[in-house]
Amino acid sequence: MNPTHGPASDEVPAAAAAAAIPHLDIDPFSIPFFDDPYPAHDEMREAGPVVYLDRWNVYGVARYAEVHAVLNDPLTFCSSRGVGLSDFAKEAPWRPPSLILEADPPAHTRTRAVLSKVLSPAVMKQIRDRFMAAAEAKVDELLARGRFDAITDLAEAYPLSVFPDAMGLQAEGREHLIPYASLVFNAFGPPNELRQQAIERSAPHQAYVTAQCQRDNLTAGGFGACVHAFVDKGDITAAEAPLLVRSLLSAGLDTTVYGIGAAIYCLARYPDQWERLRRDPSLARNAFEEAVRFESPVQTFFRTTTREVELGGARIGEGEKVLMFLGAANRDPRRWEAADSYDITRKVSGHVGFGSGIHMCVGQLVARLEGETILSALARKAASITIDGAVKRRYNNTLRGLESLPVVITPA
Repeated sequence: MNPTHGPASDEVPAAAAAAAIPHLDIDPFSIPFFDDPYPAHDEMREAGPVVYLDRWNVYGVARYAEVHAVLNDPLTFCSSRGVGLSDFAKEAPWRPPSLILEADPPAHTRTRAVLSKVLSPAVMKQIRDRFMAAAEAKVDELLARGRFDAITDLAEAYPLSVFPDAMGLQAEGREHLIPYASLVFNAFGPPNELRQQAIERSAPHQAYVTAQCQRDNLTAGGFGACVHAFVDKGDITAAEAPLLVRSLLSAGLDTTVYGIGAAIYCLARYPDQWERLRRDPSLARNAFEEAVRFESPVQTFFRTTTREVELGGARIGEGEKVLMFLGAANRDPRRWEAADSYDITRKVSGHVGFGSGIHMCVGQLVARLEGETILSALARKAASITIDGAVKRRYNNTLRGLESLPVVITPA
């Protein structure tokens, strides 16, 4: 028994340190939690810098300072043992581990450098006009309809109209992309119904993605072909290239879909912020960024301790899972003024919605480009966005977003 989990009379110092860690009966992977995580976020932040969640036997950090500290110490809080609940040192992963998300330096440094070049700011400049034109066309189409679902018809449809082409994917089979990414993020959770169902249904999605990641199936000039070109330079192996393309497919789409969905949901609920954006469409990028902070599409990630460590005054043993609540950190009043309000003029740098440190979301530049272009087009072309019907949440062990958001928009 790990002495930090409970009283151990022969280890008084460890027991004394452990006594300072509050044990909470919160299940962060339950439907009631997903429906309204904010009271539990508050409870965890107020309970202490580190808490222990008895339901899954993991440590939790919900304050900004500790979440940021864990994200920025990859040697102590490693990713290679899995960024979900399962510990790869003790059980086999459900798929070959990601060379980006589930890797530590120095292996991570080498593969990450390749993706950073493929998705560099210079590359974003080259595709910007194409993405902007697609965003304007999408907004024109939706204005003509007037009423639509902001999730399926906008937050999913716009990224699906630009990202797979930029990747160089074949035209057929793209309907597997969103279910695949949803599966990946569900699999980070515990063995609950969401995870089990996702993995049970995963075969066709996995087969499609595996095939799409092969060099012969990717069109020239796309992100995927660019990844494979680094094999010829000797930077990565032929076996690593498809796994890196897979990382882009799982990281480059869902975060953007959920981020755009969050931004539309915020702008529809806060008309004063929508008016502000209409008056100054150059705020589009910040409006997207603030939505990522405020709604935190990626809510949680795990790390595993590589040694005994002190965090926020609490001692945590080696080989323990630590669950970071990114969404709670992004609304920590210790870090953010008026943390629970959506403000598109907020200085939002430093939020952990895309992570922080060496494992910061590799697709963030693409997500930001797509978020900015679609919100900018909306701000210039639409006069109003109104929620018009029941809002339905989508449940996922890691992601927070909507299944359905019926809206009406009027032309400017």
